[in-house]
Amino acid sequence: MDMPERTAAPLPVATIQRRILRLRGERAILDVDLSAVYGVSTRRLNEQVKRNRSRFPTDFAFQLTPSEKREVVAICDHLPRLKFSRSLPWAFTEHGAIMAATVLNSRRAVEMSVFVVRAFVALRRVVAEHPELAAKLDRIERRLGDHDRQILALVRALRRLIAPAPVPRKRQIGFRPGA
Repeated sequence: MDMPERTAAPLPVATIQRRILRLRGERAILDVDLSAVYGVSTRRLNEQVKRNRSRFPTDFAFQLTPSEKREVVAICDHLPRLKFSRSLPWAFTEHGAIMAATVLNSRRAVEMSVFVVRAFVALRRVVAEHPELAAKLDRIERRLGDHDRQILALVRALRRLIAPAPVPRKRQIGFRPGA
């Protein structure tokens, strides 16, 4: 039995834009956010994706790995419930979000897909208008990865320095029978 569609007001494009993440080099929106936009439960969205798996190649939708899930939960303040979910979320690219609207076959999903596409297009336009910003962000991302490795090496070195030195065994003085 299908759940009744939610009748919330449409979300502004800016709100949808904030839900679009960069995952595996693609701009994507998580199933929990897309289902909220389309006014259906996340469970129903994922059921329809599974039923229509041939319509969702990996460049349309992909399931996050456990480490990607942890990273997304750490970055996104609006996803605290996802932290304790046993299932791994799905991420939908622009084409996957449109395809999801078609398989959901609800009026709200079709109407809201226009706003989702506009949000993806607006983000693409920002990147196209500011390629130097995109390049700078890529450099910062690489540098942060290097810094993480350097900080980890520093922490290990500090731990070795603060670890207590092994106490040398004292030589016993006196007579030892059998020695």
